[in-house]
Amino acid sequence: MSAGSLQAPSRRHILALAWPIVLANCAAPLLGLTDTAVIGHVGAAHELGAIALGALVFNFVFWAFGFLRMGTTGFVARAAGAGDTSEERAVAARGLLLAAGIGLALLVLQWPIVSLALHLFDASAAAEGAARTYVLIRIWSAPATLAGYVVTGWLIGLGRTRDVLRIQLLLNGLNAALDLLFAAALGWGVAGIAFGTVLAEWLAVAWALRVLWHAVRARHADAEPLLPRARLRDRHALRVMLSANRDLMIRTVLMLAGFAWFTNAGARFGDTVLAANHVLLQLISFSAFFLDGFAFAAEGLVGRAAGAGRRDVFDATVRHSTQVSAATAVSIGLTLLAGGNALVALLTSLDAVQAQAAVLLPWAALYVALSFAAFQLDGIFIGTSRTAAMRNASLLSVAGFGLCYLLLDGRESVQALWLSFVAFVVLRALALAMLYPRLRREVFAEG
Repeated sequence: MSAGSLQAPSRRHILALAWPIVLANCAAPLLGLTDTAVIGHVGAAHELGAIALGALVFNFVFWAFGFLRMGTTGFVARAAGAGDTSEERAVAARGLLLAAGIGLALLVLQWPIVSLALHLFDASAAAEGAARTYVLIRIWSAPATLAGYVVTGWLIGLGRTRDVLRIQLLLNGLNAALDLLFAAALGWGVAGIAFGTVLAEWLAVAWALRVLWHAVRARHADAEPLLPRARLRDRHALRVMLSANRDLMIRTVLMLAGFAWFTNAGARFGDTVLAANHVLLQLISFSAFFLDGFAFAAEGLVGRAAGAGRRDVFDATVRHSTQVSAATAVSIGLTLLAGGNALVALLTSLDAVQAQAAVLLPWAALYVALSFAAFQLDGIFIGTSRTAAMRNASLLSVAGFGLCYLLLDGRESVQALWLSFVAFVVLRALALAMLYPRLRREVFAEG
């Protein structure tokens, strides 16, 4: 790709890139929902509990390695912008090798992982036994899941978001069919659910790798071999990749810690507040599916603009993607204010929880309306591979969350807890916004 061939994206183009990601994000939770629905109809209560525990384990374990997706997007986008198709291939190969290594390590360490995870849960012996079975089977999907992160990041970096949607829909369809076959038709219970998910993950990643292979061959426009071994042995590139992935992993753990802190602090106010907070967090998570779509679109676009040295395209991408994201966030926030009680009623029929959620709903709406800035800035920093700044911003936001919690006496007031939680996402955006002018100068000074 030459610098001259890169065009400044319109808002319509950004929407076209974002909507497949939004749909893929909405489809992703269906993987766990399908497991739950199938076992909920054919299994016992302790088996349903086992699926819940197992899903929690994998949400944490796999999410901790989400840097495989984020890191890949930034590196491949910049290589594409610079017209360096050999580096595009090298980014994919490095990421897949790292995913394979981590996946194999998780397989080797599966028994300690299971023992530690189940030690932290206070479930019945029957539920823990079934959860152990589920985890020890499903852990064999780890290399496939992590490789899928790399392929997804590579495709997003090149703006091939519809391919991402197709892969996610294939995964969900296979998972539903195989769950029904193994758990319902064959009566394998929890083991069938786990085996069906493992098989679905491997079949889906096989298709994803096929998509990657065809894309790589179609873009092979340089004189280097299809597999650029010299670049794979480039120590500097490896150090840069590992450093970026380390920063992103720390950032992810800090984000998880902030949400865990909020959940645990809410539990101090009793089960009703805990339940209401959980319901409102589901609404916030759903809104994130939309905002992530615009952030992902921005990642690829700003990365390619930076690689091509096109400041005008970079600025247009930042401006237009932020405008669309802000409008979406405010619209969702207003929708929550106007119809949030009806949405809460869809998630719980408990009158006390509905009443408590209604009191706290304005805070959730405010969080969503203000969160777009953090999402968009994350996308910009990921697309330009400025991961240390993201790490530092996350550290500052968690520290700010804690400071607000203490100063506002969040232990005594659930309203103060929510205000601190809103500050958590706002402070992350402010920290990144302060670093943005420096990022912009450095990115184009390099060119």
